[in-house]
Amino acid sequence: MKKILVIGGNGQLGNCIRKIAPDFELDYEFIFTDSQTLDVTNEDRVQSFFYDNKPDFCINASAFTAVDLAESEKEKAFAVNAQGVAHLAEASKEYNSVLIHVSTDYVFDGETNLCYSEDDFTNPIGVYGESKLKGEELALDINPQTIILRTSWLYSEFNKNFVKTMLNLFSQKEELGIVADQFGQPTNANDLAEAIMKIIEAPQKTYGIFHFSNYPETTWFEFAEKIAEFSKSKVKLNQLTTDQYPTPARRPKRSTMCLDKIEETYKIEPKYWENSLEECISILTQQ
Repeated sequence: MKKILVIGGNGQLGNCIRKIAPDFELDYEFIFTDSQTLDVTNEDRVQSFFYDNKPDFCINASAFTAVDLAESEKEKAFAVNAQGVAHLAEASKEYNSVLIHVSTDYVFDGETNLCYSEDDFTNPIGVYGESKLKGEELALDINPQTIILRTSWLYSEFNKNFVKTMLNLFSQKEELGIVADQFGQPTNANDLAEAIMKIIEAPQKTYGIFHFSNYPETTWFEFAEKIAEFSKSKVKLNQLTTDQYPTPARRPKRSTMCLDKIEETYKIEPKYWENSLEECISILTQQ
């Protein structure tokens, strides 16, 4: 039986993988860790963990994801998102493990009207994106058996995310302002978890960088509108510009990613974001 090590097992994606793990238990043994059981910034601990468990696959679903906080805590962001990834890449290479590392659309600057392909020029405009790009580069340089999955606007029924924040605010406010001039692709973390398992089950592996999200592109405002519609909220939503909602970290204006490569290589078809959102809202409103 092959072993799958899931780093960040208590995060959004980790919990989504945990949810579907029983469907694969005949073929795979899952090992879930969090920052307490396996601190990726501790190289010795990572090495000893791989020595003890010898996983066939390592899914790195952990990250320093606080985009604004990263601006003031750059050292911590790079320790987790770059050096921690290097430690996982080194250990996975030594034990012949496939490293599946989750990255972000924030490696791009968003200054385009086109979708970004995997080969397009990267130019992060904030510390979070810089640290994630460095993690990508280190992983690919260290372990040839690395698959980078860039995703965007991740949400689920687990942990803190935009969808759950909106639902909470809808219950407290009569009116909200939402940024309407930033474009991207909302992604249900459950869909990402399923895509990762399809990659693991694929008989032939193609390594390198892939983009995965739901589609097509939308704005934060339109995203919030659909959350309100599916949750039957009567909240009034007002459009804001990025200038009207300043944040410590700049966000890409349009970080829409092309999804052709993962569909052609692994036969993974992206789902329509509104359908995946409606499924998530249904779960959350029944809890």
